[in-house]
Amino acid sequence: MKILVTGAAGFIGMHVAHHLLARGDEVVGVDNLNDYYDVALKRARLDTLQAHLRFRFEKLDLADADAVTALFVRERCPRVVHLAAQAGVRYSLSNPQAYAQSNLAGFLNVLEACRHHGVEHLVFASSSSVYGANTALPYSTHAGADHPVSLYAATKKANELMAHAYSHLYRLPVTGLRFFTVYGPWGRPDMAYAIFTRAILDGQPIDVFNHGRMQRDFTYIDDVVEGVVRVLDRVPAADPAFDPARPDPATSHAPYRLYNIGNHTPVELGVFIATLERLLQRTAKKNLLPMQPGDVLETFADVADLQRDVGFAPSTPLDTGLARYIEWYRAYHRIPAAA
Repeated sequence: MKILVTGAAGFIGMHVAHHLLARGDEVVGVDNLNDYYDVALKRARLDTLQAHLRFRFEKLDLADADAVTALFVRERCPRVVHLAAQAGVRYSLSNPQAYAQSNLAGFLNVLEACRHHGVEHLVFASSSSVYGANTALPYSTHAGADHPVSLYAATKKANELMAHAYSHLYRLPVTGLRFFTVYGPWGRPDMAYAIFTRAILDGQPIDVFNHGRMQRDFTYIDDVVEGVVRVLDRVPAADPAFDPARPDPATSHAPYRLYNIGNHTPVELGVFIATLERLLQRTAKKNLLPMQPGDVLETFADVADLQRDVGFAPSTPLDTGLARYIEWYRAYHRIPAAA
């Protein structure tokens, strides 16, 4: 199958593209290669993909409606995995316009293109951040998520609503995936695990917010990719049991579904840091700081629906995933294991 992957130079996008190529699909990758973080890392990810004969890359900004239309006309991909987005909760506090352009305008252009060019299934990335001020754990797609605490989260919730509208109006099959703190080789350098690893190896202090008393559902990249691809292969249909008098946010009378993809095993930040210290054989210098605006205390994914519908739930232990990340980090940055 020919599949369009947006954000192909990104962390999750690169890994999804590799998985699809490995099973024999043709992949058209799209990315604007912006400088939110190191462009050299994005280009290095692309280099690993461009060795495949069935991979083609297009540098393109999804906020450019004409360019998106031309791409869909030219490629005619029956399925789309939309992973491109302006990421980062804290960055959204100081650069809100970037989120409106990429996450709202860009996503609208993708929806319009899918509507007009015969796309059989659109899978798009949402985020666990949409749960916001909710404190009922584990987080369930069947519960409301109407109180975001950052603009980034609000744009992701808006994506879910926009996608549902298009699914309802045009019978476009759409599936949204709420990712939970994804980590692993080739990961984003702005994520805590990457910042901590670099600082600990350099002997620099790390900022530990809320004095480490936060929990995250850290989810290893291979598990996320397996979930994405299994969901991509399962085109949603309208739910015959959907009751508009008691609407379930996870299903619909339209061909629309929402899933969590998380490890369903929250880890306290202090435990996470201790694990990293043990694997790096270094002790972190810690700046204990208060909670940051836009952060939440805990994330915890209910993945029962994912397991029921596609027969899979993430399960990679933190020790295993972090060890693989550190091995990659040392190789990529040419840091000897004994250093």
